[in-house]
Amino acid sequence: MAHKIMLIIVFIRSFMQARFRHFKTRKQLKKWQKKNFIKFQQQVLLYSEYYTQYRHEALSKYPVLNKKEHMAAFNQINTGKLDREQALSIAICAEDNRDFKGKYGRFSVGLSSGTSGSRGLFVTSDKERAEWAGYIVGKMLPIGMYRHRIAFFLRANNNLYETVNSFFIGFQFFDLIRPLTLHIKNLNKLNPTVLIAPAQVLVALAKLSNDELKIKPLKIISVAEVLENHDREIIERRFNQLVHQIYQCTEGFLGATCSAGNLHLNEDITIIEKQWVDKASGRFVPIVTDIRRSTQPVVRYRLDDILIEDDALCPCGSAMTRLKAIEGRCDDVLQLTSLSGAKQDIYPDFIRNRIIASHKDLQDYQVTQLKNEILQVNIRPYNEQLKDAIIKKLSVLWEEIGVNVPVYEFNSLDDKVSMVKKRRVSRADCG
Repeated sequence: MAHKIMLIIVFIRSFMQARFRHFKTRKQLKKWQKKNFIKFQQQVLLYSEYYTQYRHEALSKYPVLNKKEHMAAFNQINTGKLDREQALSIAICAEDNRDFKGKYGRFSVGLSSGTSGSRGLFVTSDKERAEWAGYIVGKMLPIGMYRHRIAFFLRANNNLYETVNSFFIGFQFFDLIRPLTLHIKNLNKLNPTVLIAPAQVLVALAKLSNDELKIKPLKIISVAEVLENHDREIIERRFNQLVHQIYQCTEGFLGATCSAGNLHLNEDITIIEKQWVDKASGRFVPIVTDIRRSTQPVVRYRLDDILIEDDALCPCGSAMTRLKAIEGRCDDVLQLTSLSGAKQDIYPDFIRNRIIASHKDLQDYQVTQLKNEILQVNIRPYNEQLKDAIIKKLSVLWEEIGVNVPVYEFNSLDDKVSMVKKRRVSRADCG
């Protein structure tokens, strides 16, 4: 009981901070970040075998890590004495069995691919999940005293998301492994006040008639994929609501749409350094420090995303960085023939997560759907063992979704840097 009361207090405190704490100047924000990073060093990084040696240093003295480097040092970075291979095994088992309630001791474990193509883990405690839930509810939910009903479409559930259901909010997960048409009855029954889904799913829902889909959400939130203007227009026209965005990844809750409809970085819970790609156009790669992650500290973690800064003042008055766009993630929905002969959409996350869970030696991949249902799969390293592992994982996916097995063309993927935007899952006919 005492533990549950503590979590409720953590949730409410985080909710209040997200809802009512505002920074009007960058100077004020930077002062707050500096103070809280020192606190983070003393309360968290001291207990990380990897980071304890830097505990008296300025943030700029800490090493910059990418996903591969962070994962390689996972055992030394985490403060819970967790083993990476065991955590991966639990996360992959959850993906395969579609049962996301399992834990690693007292910690929840999730698997993420993002855009880097390699497997990423996120591990959270009860307290971290309560903080996350309070913050995201405070940031994103419409103001109102009634109990909100949230419909959440994603490829995988997690105890992190289910935490929201424990704090005065109705939460229902809709598993995208199932055809979208099978969810419509339950979605109408729930009649959510808040609809959260990847952009491609929101577009598919928006194309249903009013007789088929009868919901009237008060807020619509796009997650997990780049929200393009064309898709935004379709969704907003159908539901007569602005589409908000959440920039959430393994490394934390990084950004959200403000009251004026603009996307801002959540610099009140993270410190985000800008590694400029093209300063003139505002393009940068974010290097993230999340001062709330205590089990798996995220310090100077370099993402693969390219963000575009908008230096215009926002009408909402926030001093936190405003973004024009999240660039660098451009996936297409694949289309395979179902057993009934109809075209079936296959969302990119399904392909990503089956492939990255296929074999521990997989370094990188690209999947391109060619004409006549041929999948070109380029992998590094290229060998028969990886090919067999990928085919095995994808075969299970095709069976679960109920589509015909495509023809595979495997090739070696080189490691040359290209100026062309890299898309790991795409359709050749989408350009």
